Amino acid sequence: MTIEILNNSDVNLLNDLQPLGWGTILPVHEFYTTNTDFCFPIRVNNDNKIVGIGTAIIHNDVAWLGHIIVHPENRKQGIGKLITQSLVNDSMAKNCDTIYLIATDLGAPVYTKIGFETETEYLFFKDIKANESWEISNNIIPFHSDHKEEIATIDKLTTGEDRMFHLEKHLQDGFVYHNNAIIEGFYLPTFGEGLILAKTKEAGVELMKLRFTHHENAVFPKDNIDAVHFLHKYGYKEFKTAKRMRLGKLRDWNPSYIYNRIGGNIG
Repeated sequence: MTIEILNNSDVNLLNDLQPLGWGTILPVHEFYTTNTDFCFPIRVNNDNKIVGIGTAIIHNDVAWLGHIIVHPENRKQGIGKLITQSLVNDSMAKNCDTIYLIATDLGAPVYTKIGFETETEYLFFKDIKANESWEISNNIIPFHSDHKEEIATIDKLTTGEDRMFHLEKHLQDGFVYHNNAIIEGFYLPTFGEGLILAKTKEAGVELMKLRFTHHENAVFPKDNIDAVHFLHKYGYKEFKTAKRMRLGKLRDWNPSYIYNRIGGNIG
């Protein structure tokens, strides 16, 4: 087996690796293979066949590992561990001292053996219908360039990462929740699954209501008790969980500020 860079010309060869229950993996790999200044996708080859893939997405000194997938016919051969260890080594060589991933039940034991620790769990909800009583708050307004600095501050407080280069591409389509001219939260509909970060319960819940006018799902850490209580109040229960795991330096972050995640590849 050999490990090589996954190139854009390889993307149309990945259909056989499509996991059941996941959204199509082709668009995100188009993204990975065309943004090679911060995305580092690899493939494992065996007899001229791609048997596994994975990507490191690097935010300065933090890396996220995403889409670590092994072909169904080649599982239990150590390929998942090989991919993960290779991505870890490459990330550390690029001066990342913290490495994150979101683990499925299938992958978690592999990551634990490499040294990843579970920080928390993400809760998954589905089939959410906007309630007639969920009026859109007048405190929610479209993004303005004056909001950028406060959004950056909330993102850094929430994640402990420097990743505004991601957010900037989606700000113009975003919304903020303001209270007496202070920005308490924001929602970026076009960023992944629709990122919502908020410092207060009021901001987070009201932005969730806005998002549910166009989405029927939600994913956030179990630590966000306010978001959990909001959905439980209306009869919605989590149908599955996934582990957020870390290798390396422990960082200050606030999972209770996350009212909807970006995706499994960035958190």
